Amino acid sequence: MDHSQVPVLDALAAYHSENQTPFTPPGHKQGRGADPRVRAILGDAVFHSDVLATSGLDDRVESKGVLAKAQELMADAVGADHTFFSTCGSSLSVKAAMLSVAGPHEKLLVGRDAHKSVVSGLVLAGIVPVWVDPQWDPERHLAHPPSAEAFRAAFAEHPDARGALVTTPTPYGTCSDLAAIAETCHRHGVPLIVDEAWGAHLPFHPDLPTWAMDAGADVCVTSVHKMGSGLEQSSVFHLQGDLIEPAVLKNRADLLGTTSPSVLVYAALDGWRRQMVEHGRRLYDDTLALAGRVRERIGEIEGMHVHGREDFCGPDRAADLDPLQIIVDITGLGTTGYRIGDWIREHHRINLHLSDHRRTSAQLTHADDSRSTDALLAALRDVAAHAEELRPATPVEVPDPPELRLEQVMLPRDAFFGRVEQVPLDKAVGRVSAEMLTPYPPGIPAALPGERLDSAVLRYLRSGIEAGMVVPDAADTTVQTVRVSVEE
Repeated sequence: MDHSQVPVLDALAAYHSENQTPFTPPGHKQGRGADPRVRAILGDAVFHSDVLATSGLDDRVESKGVLAKAQELMADAVGADHTFFSTCGSSLSVKAAMLSVAGPHEKLLVGRDAHKSVVSGLVLAGIVPVWVDPQWDPERHLAHPPSAEAFRAAFAEHPDARGALVTTPTPYGTCSDLAAIAETCHRHGVPLIVDEAWGAHLPFHPDLPTWAMDAGADVCVTSVHKMGSGLEQSSVFHLQGDLIEPAVLKNRADLLGTTSPSVLVYAALDGWRRQMVEHGRRLYDDTLALAGRVRERIGEIEGMHVHGREDFCGPDRAADLDPLQIIVDITGLGTTGYRIGDWIREHHRINLHLSDHRRTSAQLTHADDSRSTDALLAALRDVAAHAEELRPATPVEVPDPPELRLEQVMLPRDAFFGRVEQVPLDKAVGRVSAEMLTPYPPGIPAALPGERLDSAVLRYLRSGIEAGMVVPDAADTTVQTVRVSVEE
């Protein structure tokens, strides 16, 4: 296919050149009605290109096939059979994939390190989760994706499961053995969904971890806004094989998605695909080399250790590692990643990616260069020199895996929508959670609706908040009280 084509961008250019006059949404009418004070900050171009997808970008019956052609080009670019665009982020895309595989009261194998959007899908659909435990590194207090053996064991115990879902890469850059997990699923005649939100770049360079479609997955969901050039909320989901009908997947996406999609998001997705096909290999040659230099230089800073394959990959750990996620252990500085991230933002106006009780991280993409990484290195050296100001660190009581792994005693949907009450933290032990309690980032719930709470997890959350953790989806974000089910 001719990947110099950009159907959405070309249609948008045609719309401008034809000087069309809309009597349709958006109500700002090409920015003419927008407050000048808003336009001064956002720019006129945003409003100029914010047009209706149908009866605007395309005609009323979509006869020009603008979006369909753009999706076909995206599928060809990465070797998928079908691709669908979403302007509601991968949070919608992963739900659409789940609802295409399992329905109410049907089982789905799910890695317990899933993002909160997966849990939302369980709540909405009434799916029965069969949790597959991640691989826990007790030395580093870090979970890696579940192993293929763990999925095989789960299928042996639950042969009626309708499919499986795994998250890879994780926000820490660690990856599953997807080929082995896909083979396990297909041996049972069911599909594998991969939440590859952090892997938009993976198809475009051979030195990056194998991406989901090449590994044999059936559906792959990816957030182009995370590691690509998409605008926020831009997501694509890819399909291959015959275990899920394309019409079913599209139907589920239509059920959940907006009827007013953003042409701005579509246009950026279209342009990013062209950029990657034409220039992706060269861009990632440069980015991977840059990442190698940055890793080496951070490793020279006293008190900092950059995690690499030797730490994260191997038996009982991850199968691969995305080198563009620069994960820095800062325990040698005697403080927490929370304080490191806050200090650097305050003093250097640099936003680090993910911080936890003993790590901080920087996400590199094809957009980075020596200017951005030199600023990062200067900030890390500076915070190391001022580490004494960030001590003593408030300790976070991280439980051992058996205590961290709560028992699922109710369907997530039943607990979430059932009768609830808000109780003090000390009264919540032994009660069934009716909400997600999610340290963010990375957005992986410590407690889910339907799980029975224990003292270890609640102490972890409270001590984490005292140390700088954020739990934004709790009804009480301080987690001094917890929303629990009223059990009959």
